[in-house]
Amino acid sequence: MKNLFKTCIAALVLTWFMACDQGIDAITFVDPGADASAPQVTINYPLEGTTIKVLEAVTSITVDFEVTDDIEVTKIDALIDGKNIGSLSSFKDYRRVLVDDITYDNLRDGNHEFTVNATDIDGKTSSTTVNFIKEPAYVPLYAGEVLYMPFDGDYFDLVGLRPAVQVGTPGFTGEGFVGLDAYAGAADSHLEFSTEGMLSDEFSAVFWYKVNADPDRAGVLVIGPPDTEQAGFPDTQNLRTSGFRFFRENAGGEQRFKLNVGSGAGDSWFDGGEAADIPADAGWTHMAFTISQSRATVYINGEIVSQGDFDGVDWSDCDLLSIMSGTPRFTQWSHLADLSSMDELRMFNRELSQGEIQNIMTVEAGGFVGNFDGETFYMPFDGDNVEMFKDIEATVIGTPSFAGESVAGSDAYAGASDSYLTFPTNGLTSEEFSATMWYKINADPDRAGILVMGPPDTERAEFPDIQNLRTNGFRFFREAGGDGQIFKLNVGRGDGDSWFDGGATASIPSDTAEWVHLAFTISNAECVVYIDGEVVAQGDFTGVDWTGCDILSIGSGAPRFNQWNHLSDPSYIDELRLFDKALSQSEVQSVMNFDQ
Repeated sequence: MKNLFKTCIAALVLTWFMACDQGIDAITFVDPGADASAPQVTINYPLEGTTIKVLEAVTSITVDFEVTDDIEVTKIDALIDGKNIGSLSSFKDYRRVLVDDITYDNLRDGNHEFTVNATDIDGKTSSTTVNFIKEPAYVPLYAGEVLYMPFDGDYFDLVGLRPAVQVGTPGFTGEGFVGLDAYAGAADSHLEFSTEGMLSDEFSAVFWYKVNADPDRAGVLVIGPPDTEQAGFPDTQNLRTSGFRFFRENAGGEQRFKLNVGSGAGDSWFDGGEAADIPADAGWTHMAFTISQSRATVYINGEIVSQGDFDGVDWSDCDLLSIMSGTPRFTQWSHLADLSSMDELRMFNRELSQGEIQNIMTVEAGGFVGNFDGETFYMPFDGDNVEMFKDIEATVIGTPSFAGESVAGSDAYAGASDSYLTFPTNGLTSEEFSATMWYKINADPDRAGILVMGPPDTERAEFPDIQNLRTNGFRFFREAGGDGQIFKLNVGRGDGDSWFDGGATASIPSDTAEWVHLAFTISNAECVVYIDGEVVAQGDFTGVDWTGCDILSIGSGAPRFNQWNHLSDPSYIDELRLFDKALSQSEVQSVMNFDQ
């Protein structure tokens, strides 16, 4: 038996050697050839022009890319804004490397670059870069705003930072009543949102609307419940005891707009008859309706067209908002997809007054256009702290007051200890920037912030009351110097900050009793500070970075520039104007002369 076993083993070994000798399943060396080309880099996310919209000022991003090479990849570096966020040098597959797990946790508002650098075994390198944006979170312009859709090329709610669900194939008009674009309806198409966080005892909706009367009836806005009593006919939905239905119907060739609201026990109709009609060729029209615990009202172009008593809305099972169709919750009477156009849709968790509706309509229609080219912000301080372009009142911190005198108009801002104003920077952070104002100094305290648009100092998280991050935005302030107050400007470039300090030239005596005109300009080439129309500080500059600059402080350095005690300014300010351009000296002088 042992001899038989040995014989078998010998035979197997002989067979193996013979196979190798005859080239069967041989292991041979294959020359990979010359390393002919550099690595190829493909970035899958973010893509060129990607826009990131989140509520947080600082968020994370996980990148996704692929690197291939004809021979072997030896090293990969991933960078955001020049900062290395991940390096790789060991790979399972040296010719094709897929990466989708590198996360960067400190992405702030603003423009960004994502770069992938790759090196192969021969030392050849490739680099691919894409540009993307993290947009600042939208700051609601009006109290109680729970949804805002500008329809500027997307179906995004800027308050809730969420995209709508698209049903069918809605489109865009190519131009908007306000902004870049507007919603364009299509057959069997509409948008949907969950109503979570939107519903309250009161409700309002406002929007611009250009009617397309074909088909001659349609749903416009609907928040309603499913009609479970029609279970055998799921496409026939018409339960009206909760929520609302805002829709249109043919009325002698015109379109009549009607509101139906459910109170729980039943439903109420608000039909203004002919007063609620608009012609089929009416063009852009402002529509609004409000629901409170005592009444419901429908407005067209700011005027009441229907109003009646109402006991309060019931929201039972109203989990879905339909935009530009009655589908899926209000279909029995064929109020289906609306092929009309819609722009600037806003919803509120309160009843708007008629004056508020008219103000929104006026502002969006360009009711205040300013007095100068490039003017974007104007506060005359005539007994209130309202900004004229957006017709919004500034947030008041502490107890600032009014001066009882002014350069122009009826009054001016008067600062006070621990007091100032803030305003959201939406629409103000342009590539070029200017500010002009009249100013009457109170030099006690002997240093103060005047205008500041800066980022939060997150590196001082353990000391939130110490803020002095100067790499972004600007700080315009004053300090004691000699017998007077020196006015200084600091501007952030992103990679650092630049100072524009004219010294004694940029000062006024501390006991000056007269109004003086102050101005500064920021461009991609220089920054300039003016007093009474004359240049007092000037220098080269490469361009402002607005990352994280979401609030403007007026009359103080607080809350974003306080480490050096540039706090509240008790001085007077009048005729504050901001611009989206760098004013020339002659333009600064024109503004100054206009206000006098």
